[in-house]
Amino acid sequence: MGDWTIQTIGPVDAQLRALRELGDSRPAIVDVSGLDDLDTAGAYVIELSLASSPTAPARMIGDHAVAGRLFNEVRKYVGVKPEIPPPMPVWQELLDRIGRSVVDVYEEAIDTVGFFGETVVAFGKAIANPGRVRWLPTFAVAESAGLNAVPIVVTLSFFIGAVIAFLGKTILQDFGASVFTIELVGYAVLREFGVLITAIILAGRSDSSFTAQIGSMKMTQEIDAMRILGLSPMEMLVIPRVIALLVMFPILTFLAMLAGIAGGAIVTMITLDISPTLFFNRLNDNVGVDQFWAGMGKAPVFAFIIAIIGCRQGLNVESDVISLGQRTTASVVQALFMVIVVEAIFALIYMELGI
Repeated sequence: MGDWTIQTIGPVDAQLRALRELGDSRPAIVDVSGLDDLDTAGAYVIELSLASSPTAPARMIGDHAVAGRLFNEVRKYVGVKPEIPPPMPVWQELLDRIGRSVVDVYEEAIDTVGFFGETVVAFGKAIANPGRVRWLPTFAVAESAGLNAVPIVVTLSFFIGAVIAFLGKTILQDFGASVFTIELVGYAVLREFGVLITAIILAGRSDSSFTAQIGSMKMTQEIDAMRILGLSPMEMLVIPRVIALLVMFPILTFLAMLAGIAGGAIVTMITLDISPTLFFNRLNDNVGVDQFWAGMGKAPVFAFIIAIIGCRQGLNVESDVISLGQRTTASVVQALFMVIVVEAIFALIYMELGI
């Protein structure tokens, strides 16, 4: 018989089909005494062509190392037809999707809250025992997620400040109050846009990186190996990233504020013919340092949220590339959503406190 593998089974498949179409009710006999190599493709073609009925089971003669086991295995799938569900009405399919989405959002929220609590506990243990923190990976994450993000954060913040100044000058000059563009730039950059731009950039840049890195380790079973060795993935992977963002996020926010103020100052000085002394005096007198701290106070919260979401999605990656892509996308979307929601909550809190 020679080899019956995926490379050699094609030429004789037509002969086997013709044999099956004879409609002979006698039991099929398969002689494997002259068979060399056999794989699942060859076994499936043979079993499909010589499929036996319950009243006339096929019989195998001869000896072969794997033929009997392969025939028994592929026999489970011969003649099996997938059940096609009946078509659903459009309205019912819509309700089904909405219901499944609501359940998914609920389960995602519960899992996120649970992971948040687990991270807080692990972070508390790290603070109580700094010797358990993996400082070398922490510094590496701080460099890749923080220092390497300085150029894009500074550049975007500079242009945001410039755009705010242009917009303020255009609108306020109609009311004869162009000089208040200085206050507008100060309030907008220090209170809102400095920290918000930093959060959005890190949510898209660093969060996806966290998910991809941890997800790749999950796919290659490195995280399972950690658990077998008695190492906690929270301590090894999550806590270094949380600490790195908690340290670097305020620094990036501060640089973003400086860049935004610089962009607004340059545009204001050029368009309104205002001296640098007047600009910074009005900024200091009318805006004040409290707006700076109002913006900086959001930085640790945003850093914690971004780090938790990125690490959690990475740990939830399954063993396929599709899951990695889905989790990376979900990480960025969830981080951006939470940044906007928390920003709105801070705005309400500051409004109630009169800040």
